[in-house]
Amino acid sequence: MCLIVFDWQPGQPCWLRMAANRDEFHRRPTAPLQPWQDNPAIVAGRDLEQGGTWLGASHQGRIAALTNVRAPGAGPQQPLSRGLLASRWLGGHGSAETFVSELIDNAGEYAPFNLLIGDQQQLLYVTNYPKPHWQVVSPGVHTMSNAALNTPWPKTRLASKQILQLDQCSAQTLAHLLDRRQPWPDQELPATGVPPEWERMLSAQFIVSPAYGTRCSTGLVATEQSITLHEISWNAAGEQQASNEQQLALLKRDNHADSGG
Repeated sequence: MCLIVFDWQPGQPCWLRMAANRDEFHRRPTAPLQPWQDNPAIVAGRDLEQGGTWLGASHQGRIAALTNVRAPGAGPQQPLSRGLLASRWLGGHGSAETFVSELIDNAGEYAPFNLLIGDQQQLLYVTNYPKPHWQVVSPGVHTMSNAALNTPWPKTRLASKQILQLDQCSAQTLAHLLDRRQPWPDQELPATGVPPEWERMLSAQFIVSPAYGTRCSTGLVATEQSITLHEISWNAAGEQQASNEQQLALLKRDNHADSGG
């Protein structure tokens, strides 16, 4: 997942709206948004290479979203799968604070990542680059791409404007939100250590190229009663291949859960 924008409004009837594009190599095997056979409480797409996910929700009201940090050469030589961090939270039962406190201790075992986890009460952001760090996410609109939370890249600044222009919206509308396919002018591009042609290509909100690009777009709307996710799958030409919507009825929160996820 390489571009996420979300509007976090705790205590409101609609407490979270999110739009996200997952960018990945087209050859990497992927399962679409669906309940997981080995844990039906989780609804998410799935990376079939490592078994984790980039974005999902659970019937317990948990949400998780993940991006990599673009830092060539950083991280261990044989990193653990970052996608398993998201799925571990979604399938867990403990508090977010316990989860991230335990994660910080071994965060260096993963390639650079950004992870957003939480539920109706609280959202937390955790990263391991340039060093392990976590924070409580404040209410309002935030962006997460391949740098730290709210880094003002051109495509994240546009994403903030796009979501603020939506008044009432559906998960399907959000799935179509991050739709700019044009790269930004070279003078506006960040310098993240990749070749200039890649920097240019990756600057688009929606990436189209034969080998690597936007594989799916997801919209999420969370209310007091349910979480709705709408996923659109794309091919290498940027053409829609499928769409899928899942609604999760939320179970009552277990106020006694206090162990790690």
